[in-house]
Amino acid sequence: MMNGAHFGRSYRLHSPDQRAFNRPLWSAGLTPRAPRTPRERAEGDGAAQRGQPTWGIVHPFTYARPTSLDAALAHLARKGAAPVGGGTDLLVTMHEDIVRPDELVDVLHLPGAREILVRADGSARIGGAVRIAELAAHDVLRARFPVLAQAARSVGTPALRNMGTLAGNLCQRTRCWYFRRGILCFKSGGTECPARSGEGQYHAIFDGGPCRAVHPSDPAVALAALEATVHIVGNGSARRVLTIAALFHSSAKNPSSETTLASDELIEAVELPAGSAGGTQRYRKLMQRGAWDFALVSLASLKRINGDVRLVLGGVALAPWRVNPSVEEDVASGQLDSESIDALADRALYDAEPLAGNRYKVIQARALLLEAIDELANRT
Repeated sequence: MMNGAHFGRSYRLHSPDQRAFNRPLWSAGLTPRAPRTPRERAEGDGAAQRGQPTWGIVHPFTYARPTSLDAALAHLARKGAAPVGGGTDLLVTMHEDIVRPDELVDVLHLPGAREILVRADGSARIGGAVRIAELAAHDVLRARFPVLAQAARSVGTPALRNMGTLAGNLCQRTRCWYFRRGILCFKSGGTECPARSGEGQYHAIFDGGPCRAVHPSDPAVALAALEATVHIVGNGSARRVLTIAALFHSSAKNPSSETTLASDELIEAVELPAGSAGGTQRYRKLMQRGAWDFALVSLASLKRINGDVRLVLGGVALAPWRVNPSVEEDVASGQLDSESIDALADRALYDAEPLAGNRYKVIQARALLLEAIDELANRT
């Protein structure tokens, strides 16, 4: 059995076999990632020369701590540079030999990077380096955008929330065990996703891939429901503004990243529109454990003051997955009987394509949708 936490409530649901986490994947006949170049192999301990990943061997790097945006962008324009905030995922991927930056550029001390600005019109601007714990505890965000505060509160452990930043959380790499454990896959230089015929119980049920991993961010799901925009700045102070959907566009088809950020760009801030403030908002999350875990399935539900509804699923694709807008429109009409609610939940999951081992995710997603649709249609 497994527990699903919902901020004080708990669910007990049937679990897939968790022993797969402990299964030695190397013994399953799977192919390791392609070895590094000769120069890179020479820097390792010989493991890469044997076709094995060089876990724990950190590539030498320099560290820069700029205090102006222009200086930070100048550093990021150099080949091999990477931004670092809390480092809760970046440092792990370095140890896992997934990334090898030559320079880490600290973005915590840039002007406005740690600020949360709440405007009189109800909108808000959140600096990219704001800690996840600060999102969860901010009184005005909790009042105006509770779905984001709830999602932030559900992230990892207190230690991770106090270190991790909003931008870093959005840009973290997938936790797919094939990718993380050095198995050749679409994201590590291969052409296929081994989860399709292997251990895929925690993988995607939407979006055909090729990659069938899921994105681990909780705030991203809430931000998609809030229709937040991501403000990006790059070399030469060139700026662009993306929706959450655009940030993760074609993430399952991108072999090298889950976002559309260029190597010399960083997330400067995230904007929350005034129209998404207030109303009925909730973040529901089902986990293997009762806390401190990634979502098996999550759901951000929102009914705005003007009556518009947004339903966005997490843990089901390599990006937040918005339910078909026609379903949201029918939920917004209100006063739905149980038969209508059942039909809408089924419509929301019509395009699901689960793998052999993760059909339970469809059941979990349906359960969350039934609860949320009833709340938004009949109890608000």
